[in-house]
Amino acid sequence: MTAKQSWAEGMTVFAGVMLMIAGVLGITRGIMAIAEDEVFVNTPNYVFQFDLTSWGWIHLILGVVAVLVSLGLFSEATWARVSGVAIGALVIIANFLSLPYYPVWSVVLIGISALIIWALCVERRKFGT
Repeated sequence: MTAKQSWAEGMTVFAGVMLMIAGVLGITRGIMAIAEDEVFVNTPNYVFQFDLTSWGWIHLILGVVAVLVSLGLFSEATWARVSGVAIGALVIIANFLSLPYYPVWSVVLIGISALIIWALCVERRKFGT
């Protein structure tokens, strides 16, 4: 195994772990929002305004799917790499749209999701070489 192949495998594992963490955090954030916890900011004049319960369900569903996809990344499944990039993009969009409700954490998850997408898009090892 070459250094380049080791690097690519390491990035896939990194993406899997980070996607698992982002998914678990999304699940907990979704549960907090569904329970209408007091940690969220009330924004009365926001263009993309949903009620807090709607945002909670969006983050909960994305979190569950992210955890499932991260499990597929550990088996190096191609569907998981493609799905991981898609879920990472959806997490970025969801966190951008919910910035006014929980601004610092949204920025953190946008950064984590960008790293996940980057890690999944690096060159992966080619089979048979």
